[in-house]
Parts: sequence; structure tokens; C-alpha cells
Amino acid sequence: MPDAPDPERLKTLEDRIEGARKAQEPAPRKEEHYSQAQHAWRMVIELVAGIAIGFGIGIGLDTLFGTKPIFMVLFILLGFVAGVRTMLRTAKEIQEEHVAEQQNAATRDKRD
Repeated sequence: MPDAPDPERLKTLEDRIEGARKAQEPAPRKEEHYSQAQHAWRMVIELVAGIAIGFGIGIGLDTLFGTKPIFMVLFILLGFVAGVRTMLRTAKEIQEEHVAEQQNAATRDKRD
């Protein structure tokens, strides 16, 4: 039985251990295929929610004051404007994320 370890056997053992570790690690998550559709649905929901909230407030005020279409129309329009503004804010967030990802990719490419 030799006293000194065999470097080739140790290297082989280290490679096998590293291979087993890599096999047990979960695969990195890829970007979801439907991410753009998710952003689109988010924007649609924001617009519809703004209109629905405006409609609810308008109907409530019309019922409270006894005026039928005035507040409903006014608050539907205000809800539409609020929904569009929220959609634009979301689009700006998405654009900023996209620009940041491009800058990170460019920085990684320069390092490599």
C-alpha cells in the first residue's frame, strides 16, 4: 500500500464528483416563451381595471345623486385615461428592463 496518493486517480475521482454534482443541479431556468404575452395581458388587465373602477364609481355617484349617465360617462373616461397611463408606465418598465439586459449582455461580451 503506497503512502503517497496517486495524482491521476485523484484527478479521475474529482472529475467524477464534479460530474455527479452537475447532474444533480437543476437546469438554469430559461426565459419563458410567453413573457411577451404576459406583459400584453398585464397591460390589458390594467386598462380594463381602470375602466371598470371608473364605471363603478360613476354608477355609484349617479345612483347617489339621482343623475343617470353624467358621472358614469365622466368616470369611465377618467378610468380609461388612468388605465392608459398605467399601461404606459408598465411599457416604460419593460423597456428599461430590456435595455438593462442588453447592457449586461454587452458588458459580459466585452469581458469575454
